Amino acid sequence: MIKAGLFNPYVSVDCVVFGFDGKELNVLLIERHIQEKNSDHSDKKLPGSIIYMDENLDEAASRVLTELTGLKNIPLSQFRSFGAPERSGNPRDVLWLEKTTHTKIERIVTIGYVALIKINRKITLDSEDRSANWYNVRETEKMTLAFDHSLIIRKGLEHIRHWLNVEPDMMFKLLPRKFTLSQLRLLYDAVNQTRSDVRNFQKKVRLWKNLVVLDEFEKNVPHRAGRLYKYKNER
Repeated sequence: MIKAGLFNPYVSVDCVVFGFDGKELNVLLIERHIQEKNSDHSDKKLPGSIIYMDENLDEAASRVLTELTGLKNIPLSQFRSFGAPERSGNPRDVLWLEKTTHTKIERIVTIGYVALIKINRKITLDSEDRSANWYNVRETEKMTLAFDHSLIIRKGLEHIRHWLNVEPDMMFKLLPRKFTLSQLRLLYDAVNQTRSDVRNFQKKVRLWKNLVVLDEFEKNVPHRAGRLYKYKNER
């Protein structure tokens, strides 16, 4: 049982974990089931919760993500805080959080963390009223999420777009060690939520100094085998 006073009821962390499935960019969400007086309610939220009084923010983000998804050793990066007074204005969200933590919640500021991982990482969550699953980022735009989590996802996506322009080697961690230009284009378009012209994209990426052309081609594919490439990080 959770002890009273264990949590700081005014500060939380929320983790925006993006994963690439080979075609689309996905985000990890918790589906929660809330029992109400006359009915049950289900919706989705980011992996997040209020922090403990005796832990720092980075520790809290890693703990919460592991507790809610089973994911461990994920390189989370703090990217922005969200503290609008109305972000905790939904009574259902506040009541759910109070019931979950046994703590009185008033105005709450959350610190957003972002991560990019391969989508094949194992997710485990042993709970009767929650489950963790991947959802297409495009689909989340139409969802009604808890708190201001739609805004947090949008800002997280903006952050990784900038991040990958500054540190493009991060993008290649989501691809196989050897990949085709088609795979690279699909990832690039998924992050930037665009649709690149194939020829123009090929011209663009061939100017990237660290992209190495291999004398190898795909094997056992039902289409014309594409040439393979690899990314050489010189740092």
